[in-house]
Amino acid sequence: MPAFLPVLVAGSYLVLAADQVPKFDSDASCHAAAAASTVINRNEDICKKDESDARAKLEQQWGQFAPADKVRCVSLSRTGGSPSYVEMLTCLEMAAAAKKLPAADKLTGSKMK
Repeated sequence: MPAFLPVLVAGSYLVLAADQVPKFDSDASCHAAAAASTVINRNEDICKKDESDARAKLEQQWGQFAPADKVRCVSLSRTGGSPSYVEMLTCLEMAAAAKKLPAADKLTGSKMK
């Protein structure tokens, strides 16, 4: 039994860590986004505000999202460059909205029984 204690403690820590909004470096992602932007008036400061607003919204709503969606969306937001709270929030909101679609509106086009 004592041999399982470290596994139990580590497992508990992972669950707790998953229940918190991950920490991203918005400065790096906004710097890269501003440098690549072709939109007028889309600068680093506006990006940082958007990221801060998205993080605040995620902190308020984090418990409402399905654990599997959190894992998938966090992973997706970290893929292909600097992670983004705006991308993660969008992913989670879309996943939640997709679950509310009637069966006939989903990709299969057929009603589920």
